[in-house]
Amino acid sequence: MKENLVINPEITDKNEEKLETTLRPQMLNEYIGQTKVKESMKVYIEAAKKREEALDHVLLYGPPGLGKTTLAGIIANEMGAKLKITSGPAITKPGDLAALLTNLTPNEVIFIDEIHRLNKNVEEILYPALEDYVLDIIIGKGPTAKSIRINLPPFTLIGATTKAGSLTTPLRDRFGIVHRLELYDENDLIRIIKRSARILDIGIDEDSSMEIARRSRGTPRIANRLLKRVRDYATVLGDGKIDLKITKTALDRLEIDELGLDEIDRKILETMIIKYQGKPIGIEALATTVGEDIDTIEDVYEPYLIQIGFISRTQRGRIPLPAAYKHMGAEYQIRLN
Repeated sequence: MKENLVINPEITDKNEEKLETTLRPQMLNEYIGQTKVKESMKVYIEAAKKREEALDHVLLYGPPGLGKTTLAGIIANEMGAKLKITSGPAITKPGDLAALLTNLTPNEVIFIDEIHRLNKNVEEILYPALEDYVLDIIIGKGPTAKSIRINLPPFTLIGATTKAGSLTTPLRDRFGIVHRLELYDENDLIRIIKRSARILDIGIDEDSSMEIARRSRGTPRIANRLLKRVRDYATVLGDGKIDLKITKTALDRLEIDELGLDEIDRKILETMIIKYQGKPIGIEALATTVGEDIDTIEDVYEPYLIQIGFISRTQRGRIPLPAAYKHMGAEYQIRLN
């Protein structure tokens, strides 16, 4: 299966990861976009600092690449606290969680990415830790088993997920602060691209910034990735500075169209419009036909296609909308069945 490294927000290269880190804002005043989230977090952080308490536990959810990990780092920096980063799949046993929590310092911040993938046994041990800062561990088995309670220092857990609906109600209810991160508008993406260009010492004009922003699917991580790929073309085909001609050449060669759609997006739309003739299609059938897994379609591709008004979810399945037909050069016909 062909993987599009530009559109897929997962970082697969160590150099890219290091570069990605240098582009991350460190404080709230550097963080662009997500205005409501930013303003709310500023109040909560200031209140916690004035009371000299740990910040309440935070749940961040939304499509990948919108800055959940970045925001976790900013929260830790604003609180003047250490940050430990892990992920749901990495914590496989209760002992893994116990080792993590018992080594905390007061007011430390833990970031758990993909928290919806926590093991059920691990999740149950987490409940008292979140509510009462205690850890209940059972040692031994059967009649000789003993329960030991360990007191923990106050800490802040920041959970991130692309699937808020997959969280159990007991876990979700233990987060005092819950925020959804939305796809970014074009103006905020332009500001992010210009900031990244300054950090990377790249010359770029206004039109090029707008063009990259327009094709970035509302996602900062993709905007930064496209900026770096366009820079490569500018280095090889030009004088190192990014202009509109170089930008369009690079993005066209990457097969990213004027709305930011890539090969997989077009396969999704072609499947819905041509193969299924606009009739409702289930996610399993769509994933099989396109050759992608269900999670990738639901987390990476579908949110953007829904936001730009190309597809809609119904009780019977996904359906293409008139704008999708127009973009694909197909004639729209109303389907009643």
